[in-house]
Amino acid sequence: MTVATQAQEPQALNFECETGNYHTFCPISCVAWLYQKIEDSFFLVIGTKTCGYFLQNAMGVMIFAEPRYAMAELEEGDISAQLNDYEELRRLCTQIKKDRNPSVIVWIGTCTTEIIKMDLEGLAPRLEAELGIPIVTARANGLDYAFTQGEDTVLAAMAARCPEKEANTQAEKEERNGIGKLLSFGRPKEEAKAPAHPNLVLFGSLPDPVVTNLTLELRKQGVEVGGWLPAKRFTELPTLAEGDYVVGVNPFLSRTASTLMRRRKCKLIGAPFPIGPDGTRAWIEKICSVLGIVPQGLEEREAQIWESLEDYVSMVRGKSVFFMGDNLLEISLARFLVRCGMTVQEIGIPYMDKRYQAAELELLEKTCREMGSPLPTIMEKPDNYNQLQRIYELKPDLVITGMAHANPLEARGINTKWSVEFTFAQMHGFTNARDILELVTRPLRRNDNLKDLGWDKLIKEEALV
Repeated sequence: MTVATQAQEPQALNFECETGNYHTFCPISCVAWLYQKIEDSFFLVIGTKTCGYFLQNAMGVMIFAEPRYAMAELEEGDISAQLNDYEELRRLCTQIKKDRNPSVIVWIGTCTTEIIKMDLEGLAPRLEAELGIPIVTARANGLDYAFTQGEDTVLAAMAARCPEKEANTQAEKEERNGIGKLLSFGRPKEEAKAPAHPNLVLFGSLPDPVVTNLTLELRKQGVEVGGWLPAKRFTELPTLAEGDYVVGVNPFLSRTASTLMRRRKCKLIGAPFPIGPDGTRAWIEKICSVLGIVPQGLEEREAQIWESLEDYVSMVRGKSVFFMGDNLLEISLARFLVRCGMTVQEIGIPYMDKRYQAAELELLEKTCREMGSPLPTIMEKPDNYNQLQRIYELKPDLVITGMAHANPLEARGINTKWSVEFTFAQMHGFTNARDILELVTRPLRRNDNLKDLGWDKLIKEEALV
């Protein structure tokens, strides 16, 4: 005789892998935000016309200003190895130097350069020595990387270019500067005070207002940031020495973290990422604990932010969300939404590095237990056909998905939100948590308004015709 037992909730996060294809933007799209972040750079994408069409359509065309990126299109002669790669790249880079005179040229290798085995890493040092301008080579092809991992390959390449030590102190730099001399005329010289803790460098490309915000939040706790990778200018890359501390701000930068640890001998602070009030508090607390600093006022700061978010949190509390997987921000966003009272049914993610995201995974599990929410399944490289079947079965209130699946799901009455919008949103730190919920609740608010107007039935009928 058998006794039927009630199914129990899983006691730990469940990791699965379906080995499906990446359904994400091509990682060369990282050029869109990196060329704006690094102001004295020029990005040269080396690929075929398909890559050029993608950049043109995905990134748009600037009307009043020419962007600092270009496309080196490979023709049949190049692909069949009939032409000299070095001579052609020298011609292009010479023209770039003449027209723009950037402080650095970044070569972005695409799928084609991988397939035909172009030795970009071998060509770059020769050309750099000839032209007298740094050339950084990064592989951002869609064969190996998902959407946001393009930035990871670029930052990993730039980590090797960070200076080992500054040649001069800040005071000596100002002494050489004529303007500095003029402004300090008649004033006693002040010695630059070194922070009371080891050098700390943050890595990850964020908009300047967010960089300032996170830097000030750490400064309130007595933590001085020694620099950011990337910096606004290539000539201002942070100083790195063996034993320096580094900490990331985005969950898709595992290659950069490995490079900083292995090649630059830095110490990685494994912290959750500063996304949402809970993540930001945990991020600051972990940094402070490693540096031997007792944080002050973080509980009150987090509680204040949650109180200001209540109008949005009340809209999502008790609702369910399903992540199809696109930009590798899924774990952090899921953890934040669980804290908001949502149930996360599944977290699809193109690539999962459990070592780099260990602290984030631990915080996700802790948050689920504290909120009484079931632990979600984390699906690496999900098979989209299987995912769609699970979505139809689970009927989530919201699906966060790539652009390819949004309209088909909407036509079947399922609320969706483009995951790419979170990539470009300012959502790090305490003050930007509201922007995350603005994006999450937008489709819910839109459909509620349509129901009030009686248009929802008409839209469904039109979609099914």
